[in-house]
Amino acid sequence: MNAHVSPDSCPALVLNADYRPLSYYPLSLWSWQDAIKAIFLDRVNVISTYEKTVHSPSFEMRLPSVVCLKSYIKPARNPAFTRFNVFLRDRFTCQYCGSKDDLTFDHLIPRSRGGLTTWDNVVTACSPCNLQKGGLMPHVCGMSPSQSPFQPSINDLHQNGRLFPPNYLHDSWVDYLYWDTELEP
Repeated sequence: MNAHVSPDSCPALVLNADYRPLSYYPLSLWSWQDAIKAIFLDRVNVISTYEKTVHSPSFEMRLPSVVCLKSYIKPARNPAFTRFNVFLRDRFTCQYCGSKDDLTFDHLIPRSRGGLTTWDNVVTACSPCNLQKGGLMPHVCGMSPSQSPFQPSINDLHQNGRLFPPNYLHDSWVDYLYWDTELEP
């Protein structure tokens, strides 16, 4: 690595104690400062390092590129209902037309008709489709989602997250990540 590279461009991939990333999307990364703090607090093992070093007058250390937690963190059983997680469940795709642009979410049973904001009633929709459907029921306007909405598991979201690898993957991370490069997101 170039000696002029900023430490800020050297995040550490964080693995759980079972050597799996804490999350795929977003990828579990820590700043170099957080990684070094965790090393000094004896909370992680360093698996791999960058060429870049940081130092003080009495200490020098290569920046960690992969760290593994010493204590296993049990993943949540059910993901939180958030706009981002709805988009991830639906692979960042409008469930009506397949567009990946200008995404929002749509209530299948409109709120004006008593529809709730729940996993089973919300789908990803592009703004034009959302406006076209408006406050109508899907069968009235002839718009049906490509997949029925459902409450995803953490594993469902991890699987979908693997379809969207980040723009930057350091070579030392590759052995710990399982991106599905054959499927189009």
